[in-house]
Amino acid sequence: MTLESIIPFVAGSALPSFVIALLATLAMRRIAPRWGLVDQPNHRKVHVSPVPLGGGVAISLGVVLPFAAGTIVLLLMDDASLAKVLPDFAVPHLGGLREQLGGLWIMLGGALLLMTLGLIDDRRGVDWRIRLFVQFAVATVCVVTQGWQLTAFIVVPRLGWIVSVVLSVIWIVALINSFNMLDNMDGLSAGVAAIAASILAIVMLISPAAPRPQLFVAGFLFVLVGALLGFLVHNRPPAKIFMGDAGSYFVGFCIAIATLLATFAGYSETSPGPHAVLAPLCVMAVPLYDMTTVIWIRLREGRSPFEADKNHFSHRLVELGLSKTQAVLTIYLTTATCGLGALLLHQVDLFGALVVVLLIVFVLLLIAILESTRQGTGRR
Repeated sequence: MTLESIIPFVAGSALPSFVIALLATLAMRRIAPRWGLVDQPNHRKVHVSPVPLGGGVAISLGVVLPFAAGTIVLLLMDDASLAKVLPDFAVPHLGGLREQLGGLWIMLGGALLLMTLGLIDDRRGVDWRIRLFVQFAVATVCVVTQGWQLTAFIVVPRLGWIVSVVLSVIWIVALINSFNMLDNMDGLSAGVAAIAASILAIVMLISPAAPRPQLFVAGFLFVLVGALLGFLVHNRPPAKIFMGDAGSYFVGFCIAIATLLATFAGYSETSPGPHAVLAPLCVMAVPLYDMTTVIWIRLREGRSPFEADKNHFSHRLVELGLSKTQAVLTIYLTTATCGLGALLLHQVDLFGALVVVLLIVFVLLLIAILESTRQGTGRR
């Protein structure tokens, strides 16, 4: 794609969802208290006054409504009629868009189911066993029935399929919960998700792994980015509304499925090597770091890994002396720094990929060392 076509593509994908999510979040700020969707402050949370939940509903509307309108248009109009109103670069992809409609709505259906689960959890609370069961069930159905799987590069067909399915399901559930755990400060989870989705979308546009830019996945991610930015207008510090579990489940699932739909590596001479499949891991390094370290801290202290606390990455940065805003911006910058490595993986050989991965590991280790000073100061 040329720059002249990329700009309208990004704007056309993100702008409608931005406007819808912006207005829907404003509406949810008023509706949520009537539904009993209010996050009350306690010793585990950083806000000091009640804040409405339900931002996840607005984000989901920002994603679903544009696709619903687009689906109706595709079903009611033929290609010749659409070619008269669409940009030239979009016309050759109309056939592919029609083929993707079934998978799109299966993905959105799974995301809406998880959003509903999160909404019930926000309102009444749901046992962690039920939450995990539903997450694994939805992920397994999508992976097995739709073939949305990570590439395992295992030559034994049956073994490769099993490993790919297991890893894919774990990947989806891990991202759902990593964004859920990351939702602990104003603007944090939505901002990190917007950065991650933007970088992944750019990878889709520039990677030579597919014969042409992967416009469907990139477009979906830009729609999600637009919805997240519309919500962030209300969620920036001091937040007027939170996304809640409904939002983090929806966002985590959508990003996870998008990474499975994407093609990062290929088998032709001009395609990137197998190391290019590490791109999603680079982009998601910070959410996964937060989830892993929080679970480790809880287990080390003899507590349940599902027991909420204030040991998250952002909380630990605040304990080092940063303000809440500085902590969030630091995590934004760390996410972008790690994510930029994904833009290089399709351009380097195996040694270059190893260097990229080591740089990301060293960034996270540097953060871990800095965080250890908090523990050392506490002991003195």
